[in-house]
Amino acid sequence: MGHPAHHHTINYIEFAAHDIARAKEFYATVFGWKFQDYGPDYASFSAAEAGVDGGFYKIAPHDPPPTPAPLVVLYSADLKATEAAIVASGGAIVAPTFEFPGGRRFHFADGVGNVLAVWSE
Repeated sequence: MGHPAHHHTINYIEFAAHDIARAKEFYATVFGWKFQDYGPDYASFSAAEAGVDGGFYKIAPHDPPPTPAPLVVLYSADLKATEAAIVASGGAIVAPTFEFPGGRRFHFADGVGNVLAVWSE
């Protein structure tokens, strides 16, 4: 199951965008990235064009960009074990595990000012 060679490596980066269509147009035009839409509020890009897999998620026009941004997403072959290790080491879960197309993930604070996410199938 999963990708053992990628366990606990940076696997995905998410950027906030007020306008997903504009973000796609900009990065496609300037950098040649291609996108896969997952509804009106999310579009992903691939490492083939961008160097790392990632995506843009929609935020409301009046919302400021999240802090810190972008969201770095790590991969785990064992999501529950990674979550337990984070908590045991003084980290805090800031978004409990939830499902999305392709897997499950949670967000955590590392105790030194960073919020990251961890995902698995």
